[in-house]
Amino acid sequence: MDRSLHGAQAKLTGGISPIAIGSALFDWSSHYANAPFRQVELAMDAVTRLNRLGAAALGGETITPAIGDHRFAAPAWQEMPFAWFAQAFLLAQEWTQHAVRGLPGVSPANERIVGYLADQWLDVASPTNVPWMNPSVLAESWSTGGLNLATGFQNFLADAAIAAGAPKPIGSDHFVPGEDVAITPGRVVFRNALIELIQYDAATDTVRAEPVLITPAWIMKYYILDLSPHNSLIRYLTAQGHTVFCISWRNPGEEMAAMPFDAYRSEGLMAALDVVETICPDTKIHACGYCLGGTLLAIGAAAMARDGDERLASISLLAAQTDFDEAGELQLFTTEAQVAFLEDLMAVEGYLDGSQMAGAFTLLRSRDLIWSRLLNVYWLGKTDKPNDVMAWNADTTRMPARMHSEYLRAMYLRDDLAEGRYEVGGRPVSIADITVPFFVVGTETDHVAPWRSVYKIHLLNAGDMTFVLTSGGHNAGIISEPGHRHRHYRASTRAKGESYVGPDDWVDQSPETEGSWWLAWEAWLADHSSVQDRLPPVPKPSLGNAPGQYVLEH
Repeated sequence: MDRSLHGAQAKLTGGISPIAIGSALFDWSSHYANAPFRQVELAMDAVTRLNRLGAAALGGETITPAIGDHRFAAPAWQEMPFAWFAQAFLLAQEWTQHAVRGLPGVSPANERIVGYLADQWLDVASPTNVPWMNPSVLAESWSTGGLNLATGFQNFLADAAIAAGAPKPIGSDHFVPGEDVAITPGRVVFRNALIELIQYDAATDTVRAEPVLITPAWIMKYYILDLSPHNSLIRYLTAQGHTVFCISWRNPGEEMAAMPFDAYRSEGLMAALDVVETICPDTKIHACGYCLGGTLLAIGAAAMARDGDERLASISLLAAQTDFDEAGELQLFTTEAQVAFLEDLMAVEGYLDGSQMAGAFTLLRSRDLIWSRLLNVYWLGKTDKPNDVMAWNADTTRMPARMHSEYLRAMYLRDDLAEGRYEVGGRPVSIADITVPFFVVGTETDHVAPWRSVYKIHLLNAGDMTFVLTSGGHNAGIISEPGHRHRHYRASTRAKGESYVGPDDWVDQSPETEGSWWLAWEAWLADHSSVQDRLPPVPKPSLGNAPGQYVLEH
């Protein structure tokens, strides 16, 4: 009955535990109340910042926004009184961050939560969100005679109607899988209760012997790697003479509530490897994993190395973590209280709904996904222009209850994989046992798998490892096709046995290259493959054309 109660509460709170929030606030506020001299220090600091604000108004030194904060980039924000509004907000933000962080005695998890909440409350009050303080809104209202506000109100009513259950407007369902996206030619060559395996048609007369098997995350649909023809990573690989296979995960319902995490290894990754081996015999396989799929691949490869299974030629991990000690902003939602709350919700539903996961990701990036949209759509009266990434992002998936609970506890709460406690088949596995070369990609502004967290695989495996740091975030950094403007990356290889280099030193030592990291990866795959002189492998009898059935399930 308690579990049912908590599940009902979770529906009202979007899956966020009020106990976790309350505990964090109590932890911080009780330590703050018992630190009177810290309070005096903060009061003096506030006075100092007020003096700085007065000096800035008279032409003195100003404070600049943090890296990545583009809210005050427009030239009009440098003019009075808007410059004063911006300076007041930035100084208040700086003071608040100093106030809530670094208080002795507060647990790191609770400090992260309180700091996040403080940032959210401040962002609500940003002058960019207040129309009479925002010069862009005022200028647009003046030039259009207020038409932007009328259009923005219509946009608000349309969004409210959709949120209440009204059908989406005609023309909003762009980028349908199999019609507009996920259209690289291929066929389903295997299907079980968990996956479909797609083999893509060769795009060249001859191919390299070693196929590429892609394991995407099941927190997303696989076609993030096969969007439109111009930015499809899968199409790009086939055009370079690679035979490509990709797993398409089933979108689970309540009937899969008891599916364990290891089933995704045994019935997903390993089942796919078996099929690829039969279609491409007498050769090794380049395995690639993206996000959670990369974590699964690392586990599977470690178990294979332990057991003497030598079918892999290489491992490529795209924005995938193997050490979760510094797992970034998602740690906000993975305290013991929060995980227990989610478990109660999932026990009622049988799964974690995609909209709840999407809501958590939106909260993590509220500045870009909530407040920026409020400004553009409601105050400036602009209309959202759908693109393939937006459509894919809205095509949410679910997570089976048992699997998701095991994943959160084993990785985020206990960090079992990095610390040698994660077991496959009743025995622990270690990434240190893997002997094939690695190609690992991190992205500069990743909020899901921070690149420094991804980089920590250097501490878990001493073998041949190429690391790439590319511009962009968790999705945009990976979807970085050749010709994409404003893309750059850094790359270097640590040979087997070489000394460890820390992430900041690595950045200093690795020169920046303009363009797409795809080129570097394909060249690396070619260097670790045989010559391109084989006829394309003959697929098994088709179970249907790509993109298959599972990707269409909602």
